Amino acid sequence: MFSDELKKISWQETTERIASMTANDVRRALSKSHCDINDFMAMLSPAAEPYLEEMARLSRKYTEERFGKTMSMFIPLYITNSCSNSCVYCGFHVQNPMARTILTPEQIEDEYKAIKQLAPFENILLVTGENPAKAGTPYLAKAIDIAKKYFSNIKIEVMPLSTEDYRTLAQHGMNGVICFQETYNREHYNIYHPRGMKSKFEWRCDGFDRMGMAGVHSIGMGVLIGLEKDWRTDVTMMTYHLRYLQKHYWRTKYSVNFPRMRPAQNEGFHPNCYMSDRELAQATFAMRIFDHDVDISYSTREPAFIRDNMATLGVTTMSAESKVNPGGYHTYPQALEQFSVSDERTAKEIDRRLREIGREPVWKDWDASFDLFNPLKKKA
Repeated sequence: MFSDELKKISWQETTERIASMTANDVRRALSKSHCDINDFMAMLSPAAEPYLEEMARLSRKYTEERFGKTMSMFIPLYITNSCSNSCVYCGFHVQNPMARTILTPEQIEDEYKAIKQLAPFENILLVTGENPAKAGTPYLAKAIDIAKKYFSNIKIEVMPLSTEDYRTLAQHGMNGVICFQETYNREHYNIYHPRGMKSKFEWRCDGFDRMGMAGVHSIGMGVLIGLEKDWRTDVTMMTYHLRYLQKHYWRTKYSVNFPRMRPAQNEGFHPNCYMSDRELAQATFAMRIFDHDVDISYSTREPAFIRDNMATLGVTTMSAESKVNPGGYHTYPQALEQFSVSDERTAKEIDRRLREIGREPVWKDWDASFDLFNPLKKKA
């Protein structure tokens, strides 16, 4: 399990190693066709800041070689904000005085129908708070069953599950799982996650192993930028995790995300650092140069001008017209959001802008017929 491997990697030594990188280290990394994690740390370091233009050119080159000029589009649907955790930064905090909603199957289907009116979405991400007693695997399985009538690619972003639960949901038609470790700093983890299942560091960290063992087709990962002062260290730890997963579960496709903290209904938490736009670009370029095949995703947390610029330089997946409150597309459009979005353009406006800058929006990149070759799929 990766939590055991992580014990072998010193947070402090990694932080110092990144800070000690020089211009020579950066130039050496940029000269290589295949980089290791030491090269990644060099490209992520302050020493790489004068080389951003060169990094941008390489990032664009590798992105177009692997993905062409396409942009995969998806939309999230929050189906419940019921949560038993006490994450200090989250609008769904269990002690936050807000109306809690668990959409019924009928309401979920209404949301699917409303989404299909926005744009030809085929990729949907089902999102929940963490309340396994009321919105556990059976609830998710029902939501996925209904989703199959409307969408070709169904992913979930929910509480970490057991290997068997992931297998069960894959058999129902789930194609992928997204889970943010939030931070890899074990020492500080419980400061941000004091109570609830999310307070169990190993259970969350090793959830990715359980996804891999279940044969999940696509795994998405990320750290929440703003929790830790040393965001570069956190991103590097995620990169160690990515390489570990690719080695052990090589049949799986991987994606990464660098979500920067946005204002939420729970306003009591102030980020420990702020990643600038240039630093976000640097992290994106470094990841693309380090791994030519990994999918890099930007959500509507980021403003339109950032997403437009990065669409040609390394990003390969984007959400559009996102509502981050349960039932936000039809049932409860005025409900409180988990966080505030920055890019408030419609899906059609984003589609038009992507085409203007030479990118082809892809609304469907998975087909139900692929499930015929899924060894986890039960035979009729």
